[in-house]
Amino acid sequence: MTDLPFLVLALGPVLLAEALLSRYEVLVYTAGWRTLTTELPEGMPYARGADPDRPPDAYLVYLDGIGKRRFRDTRDGGQLVKALIAGAPELRVLGQVQPYSPLAHPLVNRPVWEWVRHRIGLLLFLHNVMQIFVAADRRYRPLYNHAVGAQIAGHLRLAGYRPDSGTPVVLLSYSGGAQVATGAVEELYTRLRAPLLLITIGGFHNGANDLTHAHHLHQLTSAGDWIERVSIWIFPQRWRSFRRSGWNRTARAGRITVHRLDPATHMGRRSYISPEARLPDGRTHLDRTADTVIALIRAHRGAPRRSAVRARET
Repeated sequence: MTDLPFLVLALGPVLLAEALLSRYEVLVYTAGWRTLTTELPEGMPYARGADPDRPPDAYLVYLDGIGKRRFRDTRDGGQLVKALIAGAPELRVLGQVQPYSPLAHPLVNRPVWEWVRHRIGLLLFLHNVMQIFVAADRRYRPLYNHAVGAQIAGHLRLAGYRPDSGTPVVLLSYSGGAQVATGAVEELYTRLRAPLLLITIGGFHNGANDLTHAHHLHQLTSAGDWIERVSIWIFPQRWRSFRRSGWNRTARAGRITVHRLDPATHMGRRSYISPEARLPDGRTHLDRTADTVIALIRAHRGAPRRSAVRARET
């Protein structure tokens, strides 16, 4: 107990500094002082999966949780990406997008953060948590959505996506990546006119973003996921009483479907993407999540085409 006051005193100034600095990137991008990074490490492709010599059935952009700090996949997110590529070779998958950097600048490429990573690794997660709340803040949300939406569109073009081609783009997000995915919808539709399908896994987001141009949103959740429930509690736009929020208007239009993945947890040994926890049918949680995502994408491809542009509710 004697360590608690010290911890509070030590982390307090750090959290305050991080809260102030977390707005820096989006403001620098908006002012035009720096531009988005599109260059990847040598030898790293812009997409994996389907043969680049033929159009894929869909492009899948994976937006990872707060552990994302480099172009390459995180340990857990990488397992999910590998499972999706193995199970659905018809997809072209992008996992390099930086959802917590409006400038697409990974933390591991920054000398100060490299120093921090070896000494106070927790701060790397705090940085990305703060970015989620910047992306959710009504003052910065349009700027953040524009920046990261432009980043995703740029990587899709470099991966071979052709605007107006009609090829679906799937935004698959984990945890806080859902805030970025829902925010990128308007920018992606404006830049690419792409049919958009959203799939959230334990999605942590504020429900304020306009999803008019999303064909559908599939919410993968579990009764054991208390972190996703926290986002519903703390963001009023997720409450049913806020009928005009982007989330509730989309729900009333019948374009949100909930899929239960009980008894999965948000993280840990029984998480949605755990390769260890097993279900009664013998599959791991990772297998079930990958199977569910693939089935939803294939069902979307097989469904009759509907216009992605929908009239806004009055």
